[in-house]
Amino acid sequence: MLIDSHCHLDYFTEAEIEGILARAHEAGVERMVTIGTSIPQAEAVVALAERFPQVWGTIGVHPHRAGEGVMPTVEELVALARHPRVIGIGESGLDYFYDKSPRDTQREGFRRHIRAARAAGLPLVVHARDADDDIASILEEERAGGAFAFLLHCFSSTPALAEAAIAMGGFISFSGILTFPRSAELRELAARLPADRLLVETDAPYLAPVPFRGKRCEPGYTALTAKVLAETRGVSPEEIAATTTANFHRLFTKAQ
Repeated sequence: MLIDSHCHLDYFTEAEIEGILARAHEAGVERMVTIGTSIPQAEAVVALAERFPQVWGTIGVHPHRAGEGVMPTVEELVALARHPRVIGIGESGLDYFYDKSPRDTQREGFRRHIRAARAAGLPLVVHARDADDDIASILEEERAGGAFAFLLHCFSSTPALAEAAIAMGGFISFSGILTFPRSAELRELAARLPADRLLVETDAPYLAPVPFRGKRCEPGYTALTAKVLAETRGVSPEEIAATTTANFHRLFTKAQ
């Protein structure tokens, strides 16, 4: 069994969802997490997780949307996360590539999500793009307030950030980017990271893996990324499936 640890099911139409889930099942992707990107969108995430037993959800504010309206408080995030089908906080983090929100607002939002994850006892899903130093520094600084679990999703950052995250007890998730021809350095990194910290995802509908690159991604394509990860590490697809599924459940302990 494979688990797509990060997708956006609410970005698909209502008419598409059941077909997408059926194709995921056929590909061996039996579970998936649909990710929160704003507080208004949390209702859609929860509705999908309530409707489909193979779907869990997270709640949070994406850094692109950190400047929209009022950032939720730690207490508000924790309250939303009490729903039985919500298994994580996020995605939150920093994106200095697009800079769609002021950087100070992104940083404040990131810290609130970290503190909510700690208070709720749930893992934080971290978005990191062109902000490696600040991501690592904030994660390290916030550890002074107590331990928290976290996942660097859709990893395409530097080895330094991956190594810092691993040293802090974090997990790393690979998406279809791992399969791209230009991702040789990323595959080299994936080959040497500890097996017990690896997850797989799609970030669907984005970042479809080879051979579907440039087309719309679906959770079922997790199997293609997992296959490349297995080849990269010199193990069987079955071993990668077992390893990443076990890692998922060690991280997302609320998932049943």
